[in-house]
Amino acid sequence: MRWLWFALGWLMVGLGVIGALLPVMPTTIFLILAVGCFARSSPKFEQRLLAHPRYGPSLRLWREQGAVSRKGKAFASAGMAVGFVLFCWGAHPSWRLLLGVGLFFAASAGYVLSRPAPRLDPTPLVDVGDAETRAARRRASTPDSDGTPDDAAC
Repeated sequence: MRWLWFALGWLMVGLGVIGALLPVMPTTIFLILAVGCFARSSPKFEQRLLAHPRYGPSLRLWREQGAVSRKGKAFASAGMAVGFVLFCWGAHPSWRLLLGVGLFFAASAGYVLSRPAPRLDPTPLVDVGDAETRAARRRASTPDSDGTPDDAAC
């Protein structure tokens, strides 16, 4: 089964590369899928994608927060709009096909636009006012008898 995930990961990378070259095809979604496939088959290639200088930050942002940047939302929405216009212009579809493709693009854009914006502060989603959390922080910063914090003594 691992080889199937591996092959599917490379297929997604290939589609992502094509998407980077063609203005009407997405890139990041295929790379997100590739990271998911490589997570099940090849941690080495998963890490290479996550460390990529151009696409790595958006892939990590999606994985960690499920978030899409404003710039990403704008480019995705604009790309879908351009793709729809090119489809209408080039294919001359029937009104039923036009409606179906239009609804698909609208739903896709709605999903992308509904994703949260990235949190600037990478703090965990824990209530800071929680008594248990405050107590754990106090214990971690309480000095020992020699004046060093508990965790520094290890």
